[in-house]
Amino acid sequence: MSESWKKKLGLVHIYTGNGKGKTTAALGLALRMLGNGGRVIVIQFMKAPKVYGEYFMAEKCGYVIESYGLPKFVHGEPDEDDVQAARRALERAKEVVKSGEWDLVVLDEICVALGFGMLDVEEVKELVKSKAPNTELVLTGRYCPEELFELADYVTEMREIKHPYQKGITARRGVEY
Repeated sequence: MSESWKKKLGLVHIYTGNGKGKTTAALGLALRMLGNGGRVIVIQFMKAPKVYGEYFMAEKCGYVIESYGLPKFVHGEPDEDDVQAARRALERAKEVVKSGEWDLVVLDEICVALGFGMLDVEEVKELVKSKAPNTELVLTGRYCPEELFELADYVTEMREIKHPYQKGITARRGVEY
């Protein structure tokens, strides 16, 4: 298969909002990219390794996943170790998006890290602007600052209308993680 289609890549996607499906949409796009022979990397902010289903499928499906979150949830004020983990993820993301090595880069939950004040929005804006020309870039997570919208080609807001946790049903393996 000719790879001339890759020359048309290079747009920026944001999947945000309080509804379920942001990471799921990004992984669907990753699956589509892989199916066409593209190279995919997912950098996870706020998510610990060896917890989420997408981590276990990476090798089988042929994508790279790097998880920088700690094995605890951030509630309220993040601890210094949470901030440092987010900083490590951001530094790695800067390298990856500039490299031109990847057809699709997913920065999963980067918007949550921004929302918790763990990262600086200006630094993330510079990251987006510095991406390689033919790298498709996806930013996911709640709390996306609207000033990032101007840099994006796609902005999708997932809006919660109804969710099982309203009935006391907690996160389920295979669906929420």
